[in-house]
Formats: sequence, C-alpha cells, structure tokens
Amino acid sequence: MSLNEVVTTGHAVGAGGSGGGAAGPLCAPRVPDRSGEAQYEAHGTRVVVASGDYDMQTIAPLAAALRAAAEEYPSVVLDVSGVTFADSAFLNLLILTHRTTDLRLAGPRTPVRRILELTGADTVLEVRETVEEAAAC
Repeated sequence: MSLNEVVTTGHAVGAGGSGGGAAGPLCAPRVPDRSGEAQYEAHGTRVVVASGDYDMQTIAPLAAALRAAAEEYPSVVLDVSGVTFADSAFLNLLILTHRTTDLRLAGPRTPVRRILELTGADTVLEVRETVEEAAAC
C-alpha cells in the first residue's frame, strides 16, 4: 500500500477486516498523548514542526503537512525534537519526502535518532541539531 493510500484512506494492510488473528479489539489504534504539526518559514525554507507519536494511525496529518510544504518550497526542515515515538510509517514518510524535496531533519531525540541509526537513514538524510543549522545548510 502506498503512502498516498494510507493518507487518503487511513488504513494499512492488515488493519481491521474479518481475517481473524490479531486484527480484533486488542489492536485498537494507539491514541497519542500529544501530536501536532505547525509550520513557518526560516531562511527561505519551510519548517514543519512535528510533535507526539507517529505510527500508521497517526501519520496522515504530518504526511499532508510535508506534502504541502514540499509543493511550495524547494527545501523543507522537519523539526523532530518533539517526536516521542516513531516507527516504520514515520521512516517511510521521511524517505518519500526526501525523494520529492530537499528534506532536512532538526533536533532528533532518542526515538527518532534510534530509528535513523538502526536503518542507516541517517546516512541518507541531512540531520542537524537545531532548526537554525538545518535551515541554513
């Protein structure tokens, strides 16, 4: 399933359905403690601020924000300093966004830094400690 299908439908492969197994009430979507996306401009780039938990059930608003930013600006900084959980859906979004614009990450903390390091994505994506550094490079 593509990211566009996930964003449009809000469903992932294996979510819900009548196939039995683990797709029952025990697999209810996790509700994040806090999540949100804010945007502003800095040094000619669009800065998208992500906060909260990101998985297949919560990635759609961030995907929409990054898509809109990439359509309007040649480079996008994603401030991930407020991300408290990230999984493969988040990583997939980063890679897909990187393919369409000059994506730079700013301020990764342990959850994001770990997924970047474990997958090697930190060698592909521009990662900086601050938004100012990411916007200026």
